[in-house]
Amino acid sequence: MRSELERYCQRQQTVELIYLSRSGETTKRAVKIIAVNGDRIKAYCYTRRAYRVFCLANILAVAPRDDQAAGM
Repeated sequence: MRSELERYCQRQQTVELIYLSRSGETTKRAVKIIAVNGDRIKAYCYTRRAYRVFCLANILAVAPRDDQAAGM
């Protein structure tokens, strides 16, 4: 998954993440990955409209997202 996320980062492609939060909730986020560092992903989260850091181990799924379809 790490190499896939690095590829999306290089392409500056918006993706959808299915993410397991600290509290155990599963969330779906539209993000643009800024950096992949160790076990952390820095990304701009369109859902929260802010930069966020995601733990790689908590990312359950990732898929590319068409920016136009996302309304961005």
